[in-house]
Amino acid sequence: MFQALRAYLKKPATIIGIVTAMMFQIIFSLVWMSGYQGVNENVKQLKIAVVNEDQGVGKRVEEQLVSSLPFRMISEPSLSRAQEKLNNREVQMVLHLPADFSKQLQAQGQKGRIDYYINESNPALIKSIMQGVANGVTATVGKEAAAMGMQAVLVQANMPAAQAQSVAQGISDKVQSNIESVNPVQGMHNQMVPMMMVLASYVGAMIMGMNIQQATAMLGPSFSRWSKFGARVIINVVSAVFIALIGSSLVVAMGGQTAAGFVSLWLFQTLFLMAFMFFSQMFLIVFGMAGMLFNIAMLSIQLVSSGAMVPRELLGGFYHTLSEYLPATYAVDGGMNVLFGGPSVSADAGALVAITLSCLVVGLAATGLRREGRAAVKPAGAAAANA
Repeated sequence: MFQALRAYLKKPATIIGIVTAMMFQIIFSLVWMSGYQGVNENVKQLKIAVVNEDQGVGKRVEEQLVSSLPFRMISEPSLSRAQEKLNNREVQMVLHLPADFSKQLQAQGQKGRIDYYINESNPALIKSIMQGVANGVTATVGKEAAAMGMQAVLVQANMPAAQAQSVAQGISDKVQSNIESVNPVQGMHNQMVPMMMVLASYVGAMIMGMNIQQATAMLGPSFSRWSKFGARVIINVVSAVFIALIGSSLVVAMGGQTAAGFVSLWLFQTLFLMAFMFFSQMFLIVFGMAGMLFNIAMLSIQLVSSGAMVPRELLGGFYHTLSEYLPATYAVDGGMNVLFGGPSVSADAGALVAITLSCLVVGLAATGLRREGRAAVKPAGAAAANA
């Protein structure tokens, strides 16, 4: 047993395996601890659009909300324009004060209504934060409406105490919230699908690339570098199509949402899976098996910065900027649109194509610059014997 242990420790693959496990711990700790640092402080970067159609109490409420809420408040003149921004994820919530808001407050037995629109085709944290904001705003505006009502009651003279108490109780709950969800997500299992698809696709592409790199080394000089590179491209493209078909089929079979339909989900997963394959193999082509260290780092960074778990708006400037150049960002954004609803995925698809082509160009350049090994020449006697 000890001889076998020594033999294992003499093999580079054993040492590489131990170092890889250690690097997973180091890289994930460094990236996740630094990537999520300051998330609570960055909540102020979230945007809320306020649409006020009431020039009475509503105007004063709008001014107070814009000045007091710890978010980036945007006044929008049109509800349709604000909802378009919400659907495009340019804002995280729309707060609407209807034109008859003042009349609702003044009418006895009627409550003022504030409409809130939240796009659920976002990380779950967005929905949680915005629902909390909606409840807080409703409670605050309700107290102010109650104060105004109490002031009006106190002005009246000779009102019996019982009647005054009854009126005060009716005024104290004068505002109600009406929360409407845009692109609703059906259950937590669906909410986790974008992160699951990205994680499974990138890890699978990373391990596949490692094995293809080892197979490439085993082929040796029997084939030219260009024939091997071309074969890798074909393997990636064909594998992406069939692997994405299996993944999309399982998501749908297990009750997953597909707002854009199964074919759109399959094609989009094919696209970002292909991007992951070329992206992860680029490091292996350039650096050899040492490229796995870069892939481990990219896995950790993309889990943090893609927006699958925490909105990108809450990340620090470095990770937010870096995410614009990584494929997982567009895989998550477009995946949410395909799964839950949202704008067209053409922009995300275009970004994934650009990243794929860039990685392909880098791989071509690295292959062209690498010196090609010579095929072994058989001795003349051996060649004659084989003849």
